[in-house]
Amino acid sequence: MKRLLIGISFLVITACSSESRIEPDYFLSADQKHNKWSSTIEPVLTVPSGSVIQAETSEASDGQLHKNATIDDLINLDFGPIHPLTGPVYVEEAEVGDILAVDIIDIELHDYGWQAIVSGFGFLSERFPDAKLTVHKINTTTGTATFNDKVQLELKPFPGVMGVAPATDEMLSTIPPRANGGNMDDPNLTKGTTVYFPIFVKGALFSIGDAHAIQGLGEVCGTAIEAPMTITYRLRVLKNKPAIKEPQYEKDDIYAVTGFGETIDIATKKAVNYMIDHLINNYDITAEDAYMLCSLVGDLHIAEVVDVPNMLVTMHFPKSVLEQL
Repeated sequence: MKRLLIGISFLVITACSSESRIEPDYFLSADQKHNKWSSTIEPVLTVPSGSVIQAETSEASDGQLHKNATIDDLINLDFGPIHPLTGPVYVEEAEVGDILAVDIIDIELHDYGWQAIVSGFGFLSERFPDAKLTVHKINTTTGTATFNDKVQLELKPFPGVMGVAPATDEMLSTIPPRANGGNMDDPNLTKGTTVYFPIFVKGALFSIGDAHAIQGLGEVCGTAIEAPMTITYRLRVLKNKPAIKEPQYEKDDIYAVTGFGETIDIATKKAVNYMIDHLINNYDITAEDAYMLCSLVGDLHIAEVVDVPNMLVTMHFPKSVLEQL
Protein backbone atom coordinates (compact mmCIF):
# COMPACT_ATOMS: atom_id res chain seq x y z
CA MET A 1 0.00 0.00 0.00
CA LYS A 2 1.24 3.49 -0.83
CA ARG A 3 2.21 5.91 1.91
CA LEU A 4 -0.80 7.84 3.20
CA LEU A 5 -0.90 11.62 3.41
CA ILE A 6 -3.20 11.32 6.38
CA GLY A 7 -1.02 9.04 8.47
CA ILE A 8 0.65 11.49 10.83
CA SER A 9 -2.16 14.01 11.08
CA PHE A 10 -4.79 11.41 12.00
CA LEU A 11 -2.95 10.88 15.25
CA VAL A 12 -2.91 14.63 15.79
CA ILE A 13 -6.65 14.94 15.29
CA THR A 14 -7.55 12.11 17.66
CA ALA A 15 -5.56 13.85 20.37
CA CYS A 16 -6.99 17.32 19.78
CA SER A 17 -9.23 17.30 22.83
CA SER A 18 -6.22 17.21 25.13
CA GLU A 19 -4.08 19.46 22.91
CA SER A 20 -6.57 22.32 23.28
CA ARG A 21 -5.13 22.81 26.76
CA ILE A 22 -1.46 22.96 25.80
CA GLU A 23 0.58 26.12 26.23
CA PRO A 24 1.30 27.83 22.89
CA ASP A 25 4.88 28.41 21.82
CA TYR A 26 4.10 31.84 20.35
CA PHE A 27 1.42 34.54 20.61
CA LEU A 28 0.20 36.96 17.95
CA SER A 29 -2.03 39.96 18.65
CA ALA A 30 -4.82 41.10 16.35
CA ASP A 31 -2.86 44.22 15.41
CA GLN A 32 -0.15 42.07 13.76
CA LYS A 33 -2.19 42.03 10.59
CA HIS A 34 -2.50 42.55 6.85
CA ASN A 35 -5.39 42.15 4.40
CA LYS A 36 -3.88 41.23 1.05
CA TRP A 37 -2.21 38.14 -0.38
CA SER A 38 1.35 38.67 -1.62
CA SER A 39 4.77 37.10 -1.30
CA THR A 40 6.15 40.56 -0.49
CA ILE A 41 4.30 40.98 2.83
CA GLU A 42 6.88 40.71 5.61
CA PRO A 43 6.30 38.01 8.24
CA VAL A 44 5.46 39.08 11.78
CA LEU A 45 6.85 35.84 13.22
CA THR A 46 9.35 33.13 12.24
CA VAL A 47 8.91 29.64 13.70
CA PRO A 48 10.21 26.08 13.26
CA SER A 49 7.93 23.37 11.94
CA GLY A 50 5.79 21.90 14.71
CA SER A 51 5.25 25.20 16.51
CA VAL A 52 1.96 25.99 18.24
CA ILE A 53 0.73 29.56 17.81
CA GLN A 54 -2.12 31.37 19.54
CA ALA A 55 -3.45 34.20 17.38
CA GLU A 56 -5.96 36.90 18.21
CA THR A 57 -8.12 37.80 15.21
CA SER A 58 -10.35 40.79 14.52
CA GLU A 59 -13.80 40.44 12.96
CA ALA A 60 -14.16 40.93 9.22
CA SER A 61 -14.74 44.71 9.25
CA ASP A 62 -11.60 45.39 11.33
CA GLY A 63 -13.53 47.14 14.09
CA GLN A 64 -15.91 49.20 11.96
CA LEU A 65 -18.86 47.05 13.03
CA HIS A 66 -18.48 46.86 16.80
CA LYS A 67 -20.71 45.97 19.77
CA ASN A 68 -22.63 49.24 19.49
CA ALA A 69 -22.66 49.51 15.70
CA THR A 70 -25.71 50.89 13.91
CA ILE A 71 -27.11 50.65 10.40
CA ASP A 72 -25.27 53.89 9.58
CA ASP A 73 -21.96 52.16 10.36
CA LEU A 74 -22.88 49.45 7.89
CA ILE A 75 -24.01 51.87 5.19
CA ASN A 76 -20.74 53.82 5.57
CA LEU A 77 -18.58 50.69 5.71
CA ASP A 78 -15.10 51.17 4.21
CA PHE A 79 -14.17 48.00 2.31
CA GLY A 80 -10.47 48.89 2.36
CA PRO A 81 -9.73 47.28 5.76
CA ILE A 82 -11.96 44.22 5.16
CA HIS A 83 -10.49 40.83 6.20
CA PRO A 84 -7.71 41.71 8.62
CA LEU A 85 -5.54 38.58 8.80
CA THR A 86 -3.18 37.84 11.66
CA GLY A 87 0.25 37.04 10.24
CA PRO A 88 2.05 36.15 8.07
CA VAL A 89 4.04 33.44 9.86
CA TYR A 90 7.25 32.24 8.23
CA VAL A 91 7.97 28.53 8.79
CA GLU A 92 11.70 27.85 8.65
CA GLU A 93 11.63 24.43 6.95
CA ALA A 94 8.97 25.30 4.36
CA GLU A 95 10.06 25.10 0.73
CA VAL A 96 8.20 25.48 -2.55
CA GLY A 97 6.45 22.19 -3.35
CA ASP A 98 6.09 21.09 0.27
CA ILE A 99 2.75 20.91 2.06
CA LEU A 100 1.86 22.99 5.11
CA ALA A 101 -0.37 21.15 7.59
CA VAL A 102 -2.34 23.42 9.90
CA ASP A 103 -3.84 21.66 12.91
CA ILE A 104 -6.68 23.73 14.39
CA ILE A 105 -6.26 22.98 18.08
CA ASP A 106 -8.66 25.42 19.73
CA ILE A 107 -10.99 28.32 18.92
CA GLU A 108 -12.12 30.68 21.69
CA LEU A 109 -15.21 32.80 21.16
CA HIS A 110 -15.33 36.45 22.19
CA ASP A 111 -18.51 38.08 23.44
CA TYR A 112 -20.08 39.52 20.28
CA GLY A 113 -20.43 39.17 16.55
CA TRP A 114 -22.44 40.71 13.74
CA GLN A 115 -24.31 39.66 10.63
CA ALA A 116 -25.38 41.91 7.79
CA ILE A 117 -27.00 42.16 4.44
CA VAL A 118 -24.67 44.45 2.52
CA SER A 119 -26.28 46.32 -0.37
CA GLY A 120 -25.15 44.86 -3.70
CA PHE A 121 -23.52 41.82 -2.09
CA GLY A 122 -24.83 38.32 -1.47
CA PHE A 123 -26.25 35.49 -3.58
CA LEU A 124 -29.68 37.16 -3.85
CA SER A 125 -28.54 40.78 -3.88
CA GLU A 126 -31.18 41.76 -6.44
CA ARG A 127 -33.99 40.49 -4.21
CA PHE A 128 -32.53 42.02 -1.04
CA PRO A 129 -31.11 45.45 -2.02
CA ASP A 130 -31.50 47.11 1.40
CA ALA A 131 -28.85 46.96 4.12
CA LYS A 132 -29.58 45.24 7.42
CA LEU A 133 -27.35 44.79 10.47
CA THR A 134 -27.76 42.55 13.52
CA VAL A 135 -25.24 42.61 16.36
CA HIS A 136 -25.31 39.37 18.33
CA LYS A 137 -24.31 38.89 21.95
CA ILE A 138 -22.34 35.65 22.28
CA ASN A 139 -22.53 33.57 25.43
CA THR A 140 -18.97 32.30 25.67
CA THR A 141 -19.87 29.87 28.46
CA THR A 142 -22.60 28.02 26.58
CA GLY A 143 -21.24 28.71 23.08
CA THR A 144 -24.59 30.04 21.92
CA ALA A 145 -26.13 33.18 20.46
CA THR A 146 -29.71 34.43 20.13
CA PHE A 147 -30.84 34.97 16.54
CA ASN A 148 -34.20 36.45 17.56
CA ASP A 149 -36.75 36.00 20.35
CA LYS A 150 -37.48 32.44 19.16
CA VAL A 151 -34.24 31.01 17.79
CA GLN A 152 -31.16 30.01 19.81
CA LEU A 153 -28.07 29.01 17.84
CA GLU A 154 -25.41 26.54 18.94
CA LEU A 155 -22.22 28.10 17.62
CA LYS A 156 -19.63 26.25 15.54
CA PRO A 157 -16.71 28.70 15.19
CA PHE A 158 -14.11 28.46 12.43
CA PRO A 159 -11.69 30.73 10.55
CA GLY A 160 -13.24 31.93 7.30
CA VAL A 161 -9.85 32.83 5.84
CA MET A 162 -6.68 30.77 6.05
CA GLY A 163 -3.88 30.59 3.56
CA VAL A 164 -0.29 30.79 2.49
CA ALA A 165 1.28 33.44 0.29
CA PRO A 166 0.88 33.07 -3.48
CA ALA A 167 3.92 33.28 -5.72
CA THR A 168 3.31 36.89 -6.77
CA ASP A 169 4.40 40.34 -5.67
CA GLU A 170 0.94 41.70 -6.54
CA MET A 171 -1.32 42.68 -3.66
CA LEU A 172 -4.28 40.36 -4.26
CA SER A 173 -7.73 40.82 -2.74
CA THR A 174 -8.66 38.45 0.07
CA ILE A 175 -12.30 38.23 -1.06
CA PRO A 176 -12.21 35.12 -3.32
CA PRO A 177 -10.75 31.71 -2.49
CA ARG A 178 -7.72 30.70 -4.51
CA ALA A 179 -5.17 27.89 -4.80
CA ASN A 180 -3.37 29.32 -1.76
CA GLY A 181 -6.54 28.99 0.35
CA GLY A 182 -7.86 32.40 1.28
CA ASN A 183 -11.54 33.12 1.84
CA MET A 184 -12.74 29.51 1.73
CA ASP A 185 -15.62 30.13 4.18
CA ASP A 186 -16.01 26.38 4.74
CA PRO A 187 -17.86 25.76 8.03
CA ASN A 188 -16.24 22.33 8.32
CA LEU A 189 -12.89 23.90 9.27
CA THR A 190 -13.62 23.78 13.00
CA LYS A 191 -11.56 22.73 16.01
CA GLY A 192 -9.99 19.31 15.42
CA THR A 193 -9.52 19.77 11.68
CA THR A 194 -6.19 19.60 9.89
CA VAL A 195 -5.96 21.72 6.73
CA TYR A 196 -3.31 21.12 4.06
CA PHE A 197 -1.98 23.93 1.86
CA PRO A 198 0.36 23.68 -1.13
CA ILE A 199 3.40 25.88 -0.48
CA PHE A 200 4.19 28.43 -3.21
CA VAL A 201 6.96 30.51 -1.58
CA LYS A 202 9.81 29.77 0.81
CA GLY A 203 8.61 29.98 4.41
CA ALA A 204 4.96 29.44 3.36
CA LEU A 205 3.85 32.77 5.01
CA PHE A 206 0.68 31.54 6.69
CA SER A 207 -2.12 33.89 7.83
CA ILE A 208 -5.50 33.40 9.47
CA GLY A 209 -8.60 35.48 10.26
CA ASP A 210 -12.18 36.39 9.30
CA ALA A 211 -13.54 34.08 12.01
CA HIS A 212 -17.18 33.02 11.89
CA ALA A 213 -19.16 31.98 14.95
CA ILE A 214 -21.64 30.04 12.81
CA GLN A 215 -22.30 29.71 9.09
CA GLY A 216 -24.28 27.43 6.82
CA LEU A 217 -22.81 25.86 3.71
CA GLY A 218 -23.04 28.52 1.00
CA GLU A 219 -23.07 31.63 3.23
CA VAL A 220 -25.87 32.78 0.94
CA CYS A 221 -26.57 36.28 2.29
CA GLY A 222 -22.85 37.10 2.13
CA THR A 223 -22.04 37.09 5.85
CA ALA A 224 -21.93 34.68 8.76
CA ILE A 225 -21.85 35.81 12.39
CA GLU A 226 -18.58 37.67 11.95
CA ALA A 227 -16.69 37.77 15.23
CA PRO A 228 -13.29 38.35 16.83
CA MET A 229 -11.74 35.13 18.15
CA THR A 230 -8.61 33.56 19.58
CA ILE A 231 -7.35 30.65 17.50
CA THR A 232 -4.66 28.18 18.52
CA TYR A 233 -3.04 26.20 15.72
CA ARG A 234 0.04 24.15 14.92
CA LEU A 235 2.10 24.51 11.73
CA ARG A 236 3.83 21.42 10.33
CA VAL A 237 5.81 21.12 7.10
CA LEU A 238 5.23 17.86 5.20
CA LYS A 239 7.96 16.86 2.75
CA ASN A 240 8.13 14.14 0.11
CA LYS A 241 4.34 13.84 -0.11
CA PRO A 242 2.23 13.69 -3.28
CA ALA A 243 1.71 17.27 -4.45
CA ILE A 244 -1.65 18.98 -4.02
CA LYS A 245 -2.89 21.86 -6.17
CA GLU A 246 -5.39 23.44 -3.76
CA PRO A 247 -6.17 23.08 -0.05
CA GLN A 248 -7.38 19.80 1.38
CA TYR A 249 -8.44 18.89 4.91
CA GLU A 250 -9.43 16.10 7.20
CA LYS A 251 -11.52 15.52 10.31
CA ASP A 252 -11.86 12.42 12.44
CA ASP A 253 -14.33 10.81 10.02
CA ILE A 254 -13.65 12.29 6.57
CA TYR A 255 -10.91 13.39 4.18
CA ALA A 256 -11.86 16.36 1.97
CA VAL A 257 -10.59 18.22 -1.07
CA THR A 258 -11.53 21.71 -2.23
CA GLY A 259 -11.92 23.21 -5.67
CA PHE A 260 -12.53 26.85 -6.55
CA GLY A 261 -13.91 28.25 -9.78
CA GLU A 262 -15.96 31.03 -11.31
CA THR A 263 -18.87 28.62 -11.74
CA ILE A 264 -20.18 25.71 -9.71
CA ASP A 265 -19.42 23.40 -12.65
CA ILE A 266 -15.75 24.41 -12.76
CA ALA A 267 -15.30 24.15 -9.00
CA THR A 268 -17.12 20.80 -8.83
CA LYS A 269 -15.08 19.18 -11.60
CA LYS A 270 -11.87 20.30 -9.90
CA ALA A 271 -12.99 18.86 -6.56
CA VAL A 272 -13.89 15.48 -8.08
CA ASN A 273 -10.59 15.32 -9.96
CA TYR A 274 -8.65 16.24 -6.82
CA MET A 275 -10.30 13.45 -4.83
CA ILE A 276 -9.51 10.93 -7.56
CA ASP A 277 -5.90 12.17 -7.56
CA HIS A 278 -5.74 11.85 -3.76
CA LEU A 279 -6.98 8.26 -3.90
CA ILE A 280 -4.66 7.06 -6.66
CA ASN A 281 -1.63 8.91 -5.22
CA ASN A 282 -2.04 7.58 -1.69
CA TYR A 283 -3.83 4.23 -1.99
CA ASP A 284 -3.68 1.06 -4.05
CA ILE A 285 -6.55 1.85 -6.42
CA THR A 286 -6.88 2.54 -10.15
CA ALA A 287 -8.16 5.85 -11.49
CA GLU A 288 -11.28 4.14 -12.88
CA ASP A 289 -12.10 2.48 -9.57
CA ALA A 290 -11.42 5.73 -7.71
CA TYR A 291 -13.85 7.56 -10.01
CA MET A 292 -16.51 4.91 -9.48
CA LEU A 293 -15.95 4.85 -5.70
CA CYS A 294 -16.33 8.64 -5.56
CA SER A 295 -19.72 8.18 -7.18
CA LEU A 296 -20.73 5.77 -4.39
CA VAL A 297 -19.40 7.39 -1.21
CA GLY A 298 -17.98 10.83 -2.16
CA ASP A 299 -20.18 13.72 -0.99
CA LEU A 300 -20.06 17.06 -2.79
CA HIS A 301 -20.73 20.22 -0.76
CA ILE A 302 -21.05 23.86 -1.79
CA ALA A 303 -18.92 25.67 0.79
CA GLU A 304 -19.64 29.19 -0.45
CA VAL A 305 -21.21 30.96 -3.43
CA VAL A 306 -20.75 34.67 -2.60
CA ASP A 307 -17.00 35.41 -2.66
CA VAL A 308 -16.84 36.70 -6.22
CA PRO A 309 -15.50 35.85 -8.65
CA ASN A 310 -14.88 32.36 -7.22
CA MET A 311 -17.07 29.77 -5.57
CA LEU A 312 -15.81 26.83 -3.49
CA VAL A 313 -16.93 23.21 -3.75
CA THR A 314 -15.63 20.36 -1.59
CA MET A 315 -15.82 16.59 -1.75
CA HIS A 316 -15.89 14.59 1.48
CA PHE A 317 -14.77 10.96 1.51
CA PRO A 318 -15.39 8.70 4.54
CA LYS A 319 -12.34 7.41 6.38
CA SER A 320 -14.22 4.18 7.09
CA VAL A 321 -13.81 3.40 3.39
CA LEU A 322 -10.25 4.74 3.15
CA GLU A 323 -9.20 2.33 5.90
CA GLN A 324 -10.21 -0.57 3.67
CA LEU A 325 -8.14 0.48 0.66
